[in-house]
Amino acid sequence: MRKTVILSCFVVVCCLLAGCDTLRSFMSRDLEDEDFIIGQLYVDEVVHETPVISRPASGRGDNVSTSGGTNALGLTYSPSDNQALYEAINSWMGVPYKYGGTDRDGIDCSAFVGVIYRQVYGISLNRSANDMLRNVTLISKAQLREGDLVFFTNSKGKVSHVGIYLKDGLFAHSSTSNGVSVSRLDNTYWQKHFYKGGRVKR
Repeated sequence: MRKTVILSCFVVVCCLLAGCDTLRSFMSRDLEDEDFIIGQLYVDEVVHETPVISRPASGRGDNVSTSGGTNALGLTYSPSDNQALYEAINSWMGVPYKYGGTDRDGIDCSAFVGVIYRQVYGISLNRSANDMLRNVTLISKAQLREGDLVFFTNSKGKVSHVGIYLKDGLFAHSSTSNGVSVSRLDNTYWQKHFYKGGRVKR
């Protein structure tokens, strides 16, 4: 009886504070949505940083076959660069971050990585950053090469963020604070929370 009274009071207070429609929506969807609940353990944290690149490059890069020039992101060109990768990333630069987002109105980290991998490599990856661990062979930071994935943990120690390694310590990702951008692995936050690199199984 006492538990029933307490629960009833809780429901009334919640209705007054949040509105019955809001509570009803939360109770009917979120508490029954296992993926939503588990997802909260892995959601990206807000990270304040100054990215290396946060806007699309104006040009598509110099299509040269010798050293010199720049690629689609405006980075120094190398003949070994996968131009399709840089062009695909450049086309998403500046798109805002949105948890659960999958399009140009807003996209989260794992959806961004998934889109790029399908477009450039024709490979479908698991949806969440944590689940993408099953798509890769884990490697050290020293073994990273262009196209490898980079995984990061949040303050709870859960793998919650993923990006695509480029070169020279740079990786592309969808950041909570800057949207799709390019950052440095030696940034204080990313260095502290780096988990492992991952080479996608082909």
